[in-house]
Amino acid sequence: MAFKLYYWDGIPGRGEFVRLALEEAGADYVDVARQPDGTGAMLKLMKDAGDATAPFAPPFLIDGERVVSHVANILFYLGPRLELAPEEEGLRYVANGLQLTITDCVAEVHDTHHPIGVSLYYEEQKPEASKRTTNFLTERLPKYLGYFERVLTQNPKGPAQSVGGQLSYVDLSLFQLVEGLRYAFPHAMRANEENAPALIALHDAVAARPRIRSYLSSDRRLPFNESCIFRHYPELDRPS
Repeated sequence: MAFKLYYWDGIPGRGEFVRLALEEAGADYVDVARQPDGTGAMLKLMKDAGDATAPFAPPFLIDGERVVSHVANILFYLGPRLELAPEEEGLRYVANGLQLTITDCVAEVHDTHHPIGVSLYYEEQKPEASKRTTNFLTERLPKYLGYFERVLTQNPKGPAQSVGGQLSYVDLSLFQLVEGLRYAFPHAMRANEENAPALIALHDAVAARPRIRSYLSSDRRLPFNESCIFRHYPELDRPS
């Protein structure tokens, strides 16, 4: 049976981290919310008061009778099944820790344009967003990029992958993180990328993989936009 991925239609968002793993593996999956009345079906599952496994929010994945929510949790589940996780159990927890760190970074990126509340428009919190973004670009962005660079360069199996000796879902997610940061903060990223050559090399290698390259040029790959997590507001982008 095909995996069923549930995420909001029209935005790559957090769902994109899962899509990349499914696409790289050539897995059979359905992007449910992009189907007719798919969003309605997704909301119905989320609002099912009689189901103890109902997820709080997308993305979530259904595999047969199993419901798995949250990006890192979904990828921890999918990784071994898609052959995108280390074989050694201990390294699988390392991979999960790295994915959770990516999740932390994505949350901080989201908060640059929505520092007060998700129910408010960006225009209603622009002064606070400016302050939050200044802190993120000055302190947090270099710290995250530096950490992932160190992970790659200190991998005993070499810097071509983040954990173990083969491509994992973490590498695909690092590709997406770089893509999103480049979209949201192109000037700041140009100022920081020279300090993360291994990370950028990993990004480029992932982009060149046949299935990923095909996916990126297809209509299944949704473009970044200002309804997404990674948003480009020129007034927020400034070199760190």
